[in-house]
Amino acid sequence: MYLGHTIRAAGSLLPLTSRADRFHGDEAPLSLSLSLPVSVSVSLPSVLVRLTMQLTQLNRECLLQLFSFLDKDSRRSLSLTCQELRQVFLDPCLWTLLRFSSPCQLTRDNFVLGPSLRYLTVSWHSSRVLQVCNIEDWLKSSFQKDICGKHESLVSAFLRHVCRMCPNLLWLTLSGCGHITDQDVISVLRSCRKLRSLHLENCVRITDRSLEGAAAHGGRLQEVTVDFCRNVTQAGLQAVRGKRPGIQLSAERSADMIPDSRPEEKVPLRRSLQKLLQFS
Repeated sequence: MYLGHTIRAAGSLLPLTSRADRFHGDEAPLSLSLSLPVSVSVSLPSVLVRLTMQLTQLNRECLLQLFSFLDKDSRRSLSLTCQELRQVFLDPCLWTLLRFSSPCQLTRDNFVLGPSLRYLTVSWHSSRVLQVCNIEDWLKSSFQKDICGKHESLVSAFLRHVCRMCPNLLWLTLSGCGHITDQDVISVLRSCRKLRSLHLENCVRITDRSLEGAAAHGGRLQEVTVDFCRNVTQAGLQAVRGKRPGIQLSAERSADMIPDSRPEEKVPLRRSLQKLLQFS
C-alpha cells in the first residue's frame, strides 16, 4: 500500500509529457508517457527521502491543529519527543476545552490552564459519590472520612487555579463534586466575568448562597442549572428569578429534596415528639 502510494507520488513529481492523437477513423486511447532527463537516475530510496517531511517542519498553526485531535495523554506523550513539540503542548491556544471524569485527573501534568480556556467540565459519576461523599459530614464514619480526606480538596484547589489563570471561561460544569462549597462557586463568578453558563449537578454542599452569587456577580450569565443539589431551596430559586429574570434557571429535583440538618437542629423536634407521646 505505502509502496504504491510512494510510486504514484513520485510519478507526480516527474516531468510529464503527454500527447493525445485522435484519428479520424478509430479512436486511439489517450497515452501518457513519463520522461526523465538522461543524466538523472532516480532510485526508490531517493524518492522516499525527497518525499519525507519531518513533523517539526510544519508551522505552528498546523501543529496546533494536529494536537487538537489528540487526547490529553497523547498530547503530553508527543510533547516529550522534542522541545519544539513541547512548546506546542504548552501553547494556551491549544487548550480551549477541558473535560475531567474524576478529581484525581486534576493533579496530572497532561493539560495546561490558560486564558484560552472557554469550556470546562469536571464530572464524577461514581458509586463513591453516592455512598460516601454525599453523606453529611456529621454522619460519616471514620473510614468514610478517611476516604474523603484523600480527594475532598482537589476540586476546590483546581478551581482556585482556574480563577487565577482562566479569566475568559464561558462554560463551567461541575457534576458529582460533593465537596465544593458556595465560596468556590462565588470565587469563579467573581474572577471569570465572561461566564455565560453555570451547571451544577449533584453538588450537595451548594446552597442558596451560590444562587445569590450568580445573581450578584454573574453579569453575563445566561443559563444556570442546579440539578439534584439538595440544599437549594425554592426561596433561593425565586430570589434569583426576581433579581435576574433574564437568566434561564433550571433546578431539577433540587428544591424538592430533603436538605441537610445538623444534629442540634433535630433535638427540639425530638423533644417535642417525646412530650407529645408522653401526654397522649
